[in-house]
Amino acid sequence: MTAVQTAPRAALSRLAGLRHTSPGRLQLLLVTLLVLAALAGLVTGLTARSAAVGTADLRDRAQPLLAEAETVYSSLADADTTAAQAFITGGLEPPGLTRRYDEKLAAAATALTSAARRVPADGEAAEAIRSIATGLGDYTALVATARALNRQGKPVGAAYLSTASKLNRDTLQPQAQALFQQAQREAGGGYQDARSDWWLLLLAIVLALLAVALIVTQIHLSRTTRRTFNVPLLAASGLTLVLMLTCVVIFTHQRSRLTDADRDGSAPVATLAETRLTVLRERGDEALTLAARAGRGRLEDDFQSIKDRVTFSGPELDDVSGPMRTAAGQYEDYLALHQRIRDLDDGGKYEDAVKLAVSEESATTFDRLTGTLDAALADRRAAFDDRIRSAGRGLGLLTVLGPLLALAICVFAAIGLRARLEEYR
Repeated sequence: MTAVQTAPRAALSRLAGLRHTSPGRLQLLLVTLLVLAALAGLVTGLTARSAAVGTADLRDRAQPLLAEAETVYSSLADADTTAAQAFITGGLEPPGLTRRYDEKLAAAATALTSAARRVPADGEAAEAIRSIATGLGDYTALVATARALNRQGKPVGAAYLSTASKLNRDTLQPQAQALFQQAQREAGGGYQDARSDWWLLLLAIVLALLAVALIVTQIHLSRTTRRTFNVPLLAASGLTLVLMLTCVVIFTHQRSRLTDADRDGSAPVATLAETRLTVLRERGDEALTLAARAGRGRLEDDFQSIKDRVTFSGPELDDVSGPMRTAAGQYEDYLALHQRIRDLDDGGKYEDAVKLAVSEESATTFDRLTGTLDAALADRRAAFDDRIRSAGRGLGLLTVLGPLLALAICVFAAIGLRARLEEYR
């Protein structure tokens, strides 16, 4: 036991003794340079790898999950609106509305399946997906029953439609909203992971220590050997500078592009998605108010209360300000049309109100608005893809180049100091 305890002490004593002799100090400097250069290569590779993985995950998982969550959310809202519009026509629903309803449910189911593959099986997002998948079957069954009863002219069909809409709005859409919000949080976390702040801090420290060690070593050699320059160590210093500049350029570019992806892509996409969902809810309120045949009620009050939440301006929408001005005008056109529908219904002209609500004029007015929002969403998603792909450039190269440059630094440092050590033999 005594021998085991004294062995490390003896090794430390011999190591400390090296600093009292010239060759010993050179040996210590050589070990320091080799260790720091090796660490620099390792940390550069790991930092680049971490940034590359984080950026790829943001591009291939987090952002697509956000898009799929928005698709689930908006498709459920659109299906609810379309089912109500088809119902108020009475009898056999228009084929166009039936087709749109089926397409929106299919889109929601497809996006739900895709989203399920991107989230952990035991997380909040997975729970929301399971709840939506379970409730979707109940919703479609209620709507089918409401349709069948409506074709037979039975008023009870409206009650089934109301129950289906309540399930959609109070259960399915809140779960879809929870999925959307979780996807937003994961996208935010994805940006943090892609930036690799702790790895970059460690890399900066290691590279700074390596640069200082090279400077100290060359100053020491200049003073002790009376030689101004040591060419191999100068080469090692040059390679260190190259490594530092390469890291600065690549990581600065990556972080700048990540910021652009968030500002020009993720942020406006979230705002546009919320705006689109809000106008879909308004359209649903309009149709369901008519389906209830009770005049102005809770759903029309909901329509009026959420108008202020519809936004077509803001810093995050600067890049689509033109389309947003168009959308704002189209929204005013829709509000004017909605007011005409309400005036007819409130004035006792229910049939005329229904005809206007399901007319070509109404469909065109609303489709123009959602079409403009969809185009703006597609534009901002394309902007995100462009920025995030640009952010990943160079990271894979640095994963390999960093360790190779560090190896070359080790070689030149060893050559430069070994030549001086040979002089003491």
